[in-house]
Amino acid sequence: MTEQQSQELAKSFDPKTIESRWYPIWEERGYFKAGLDPKKPAFSIQLPPPNITGILHMGHAFNQTVMDTLTRYHRMAGYNTMWLPGTDHAGIATQIVVERQLEKQGLKRRDMKREDFIAKIWEWQKFSGGSILQQMRRLGDSVDWDRLYFTMDDKLSKVVIETFVRLYEEGLIYRGNRLVNWDPKLQSAVSDLEVESEEADGHLWEIRYPGVDGSEGVVVATTRPETLFGDQAVAVHPEDERYKHLVGKMLKLPLTDRVIPVIADEYVDREFGSGCVKITPAHDFNDFEVGRRHNLPMLNVLTKTARMNENVPEKYRGIDRYECRKAAVADLEAAGLLVGIKPIKHMVPRVSRTGEIVEPMLSEQWYMAMSKPAPEGTLYPGKSIAEVGLEAVESGEVNIFPAEWRGVYRQWLDNIQDWCLSRQLWWGHQIPAWYDEAGNVFVARTEAEAQKQADEKAGHPVKLTRDEDVLDTWFSSGLVPFSTIGWPDAEGEEKTAYDLYLPSTVLVTGYDILFFWVARMVMLTKHFTGRVPFKNVYIHGLVRDAEGKKMSKSEGNTLDPLDIIQGIDLEHLIEKNTRGLRQPEKAPIVEKKLRKNYPEGIAAHGADALRFTMAAYATLGRNVNFDLKRAEGYRNFCTKLWNATRFVLMNVEGKDCGVGETAGAPMEFSFVDEWIKSELARTTKEVIAAYADYRLDNAANTIYSFVWNQYCDWYVELAKVQLRGSEAVQRATRHTLVTVLETVLRLAHPIIPFITEELWQKVSVIAGTRREDEETSIMIQAYPTFNEADLKPEATARMATVQQMIDSIRNLRSEMKLPPSQKLPLLISGNEVECLAAAPYLQQLARVEPVEHVENMEQRQKGTVAPVAIVGDFKLMLKVEIDVKAELERLEKEAARLQGEIKKCEGKLSNEKFISKAPSDIVNAEKDRLANFTEKLAKIRQQIEVIKDTAK
Repeated sequence: MTEQQSQELAKSFDPKTIESRWYPIWEERGYFKAGLDPKKPAFSIQLPPPNITGILHMGHAFNQTVMDTLTRYHRMAGYNTMWLPGTDHAGIATQIVVERQLEKQGLKRRDMKREDFIAKIWEWQKFSGGSILQQMRRLGDSVDWDRLYFTMDDKLSKVVIETFVRLYEEGLIYRGNRLVNWDPKLQSAVSDLEVESEEADGHLWEIRYPGVDGSEGVVVATTRPETLFGDQAVAVHPEDERYKHLVGKMLKLPLTDRVIPVIADEYVDREFGSGCVKITPAHDFNDFEVGRRHNLPMLNVLTKTARMNENVPEKYRGIDRYECRKAAVADLEAAGLLVGIKPIKHMVPRVSRTGEIVEPMLSEQWYMAMSKPAPEGTLYPGKSIAEVGLEAVESGEVNIFPAEWRGVYRQWLDNIQDWCLSRQLWWGHQIPAWYDEAGNVFVARTEAEAQKQADEKAGHPVKLTRDEDVLDTWFSSGLVPFSTIGWPDAEGEEKTAYDLYLPSTVLVTGYDILFFWVARMVMLTKHFTGRVPFKNVYIHGLVRDAEGKKMSKSEGNTLDPLDIIQGIDLEHLIEKNTRGLRQPEKAPIVEKKLRKNYPEGIAAHGADALRFTMAAYATLGRNVNFDLKRAEGYRNFCTKLWNATRFVLMNVEGKDCGVGETAGAPMEFSFVDEWIKSELARTTKEVIAAYADYRLDNAANTIYSFVWNQYCDWYVELAKVQLRGSEAVQRATRHTLVTVLETVLRLAHPIIPFITEELWQKVSVIAGTRREDEETSIMIQAYPTFNEADLKPEATARMATVQQMIDSIRNLRSEMKLPPSQKLPLLISGNEVECLAAAPYLQQLARVEPVEHVENMEQRQKGTVAPVAIVGDFKLMLKVEIDVKAELERLEKEAARLQGEIKKCEGKLSNEKFISKAPSDIVNAEKDRLANFTEKLAKIRQQIEVIKDTAK
């Protein structure tokens, strides 16, 4: 091969060039399309639909690497595969984004017509929404783009309406007045998932509630004194002897002219505070349940914007909740009812999208009955949706792993509350309910259908007004397992896809949405189709920083997957991470951290290196403490694979490799050839097993070990010896080099698709698996399979001996401080045939020359001080002249150092305080150090005795 030809494969690995070239080719050729062959097994995954407002973050990079790797593996393994992509309309997030854009133009949503505002959102969605889809392409995601859905598409919207109406007709959806998480800024109910609790400084106000009979009454403690206007009782524990005599008595509610009772309820923690708790059923979730148990009135004292309403004394009406807090505290103090104020740290719930503090609010909303038995005519009459969802997991129809999450799933469904479905937004699926002027509600698939119902009920035409609320985003996303593949009227190819891919094979998701999404998909899919949505649920942890801390802009520890892939300079990194901080005053702190952690910015690692890192981290259920150094290591791995391929191409291209027309030519395979093929077989077996167990970490680490340690570090180096042999030996070596490499590229492709495609296009032609004029791809080739007959234990044993010999010689050289470049004669005793067979490899890798076989090593040892290494039945000795005096001085000095280290270790381990107080891993590490130093000292002393005996 000429130098000009060898340059066909670039001298250095440049991921940017490769990635930009190959993804468009894969997509244009339709390689990602779902298979529809009923004779083949099926594998499918639903992509957790990202918000259209979102961008690719580290969590996405992690779970999408897992999903794409599994998809690519099964595609190559001969399955019908479908990775179904989609985006979620993200009601709250999207509405906020567009409202902020309009505010910059001086426009407010509430000054616009609803249809005009929604038109603005569609306009934004067309040009700006879905940026994450392009970012997914950068990561290499092989999703079926032809099946891309959006949860507000007409097709999916029709299914949303259909399911809502059916559930209403079945009596499983109703309108009720209950407590919800209320965002005063959005003026909407929000789900628990939109609420994040954060620790904050606060106060605990101790307030006296006097007895109506003139007694002192009781003292209660609260962090929200403004809500006392809604109090309906004071609760004590039924077994609290201090207050038993007060149960049933009446108290004066401070600052009002109302009286409230003392009640007994086991909800009260008698050890906390005074043991007395104010009960405000309309403004606290726990109090709401207490209120229902005791039939207490529900008095709302706040408006939708969190101002005090008409149910409070006149002086407080219309003011903000926090202004009311200050005024009420001042008035309590003036009335002598403020007993004390204590500073505390407590958890404050905020809406993640707006930063607003959540207000529990009594509100009329639409709900799904989760524990109510389904009626006759449904698929599971007499069973509630929650029961059906629980049975799916308990029976094993749906397998959640790691297994501990099954218990969490069970606990949630055992304690499930009815689901608040409605949101007071404009963007989303508008609830299909209409009201007449008398307040009667008509739920229907269309307005015409509702109008017909209303007219028939009234006996004459009536005027209808549609409910303004929209559905919780999680309702439509809970339907995607079946709404996206043709339910309820799939026909033709869509029916084939429906039968092949429902249930899907596995759902890959974080534990944080196990209830909000996973459980709801199980319940809704079973209820409407009788099938589970997926067979397996792979629960992974969250991606954190290298120290295990949550990634946050304000902490200066966030990483953008695209920055890791394509690189970013320091100044742009700082600008990006300080822009839009919720607390702008933290910008200098963030900048300081970034300058310290990334003084030169972030280098371009490429998508393959990032994917390999994520795969290697993919241990079931554990959080990922992402360390950029790991990505650097896998970037080096890609470079290693690239350079190994260059070596192979330079030595085999244009030469006889025993494939194609010369497939029958004589080839003389060595035990080294047999060993590497055997190791490849073992590796293939382990990788396939890892995929079956969803252990991508095992698959990645096994491939890494084979490529780096066996193929590159050993076989490629040993092949250099064989390429100087006879033509039959050279042909066998070239054949092994290229066919093993070609198989390795297919083995690694699901994890690192770009570099393997680039290299395979060149290697496959020489390996005889692709014609030079054939337009194909590695991603549609067969995945390697395991054959027991490919394991060669005899060759493996012989190779292990050679490796031990080489390692032993290297250790001897190291101990004697001999430079690696210095070639030395080697004497070796043992089986002569095996010694002679090993000799060329020892010369190449251990830098010894010549190698001489001797019958009696003990005899040859006499008169020399050179140490001897023993490997099984073989003895190896370097012939080297040593300054005996200098060597003894060196060894004695090293022995003294080791004795000092041993004394330190023994001192620590004999210290009872150290043993009892130090963590077990520290104690064990110290024990390991002692054992290591002791072993080294024994070897040094043995060497000293050998030299002294020999020098006599």
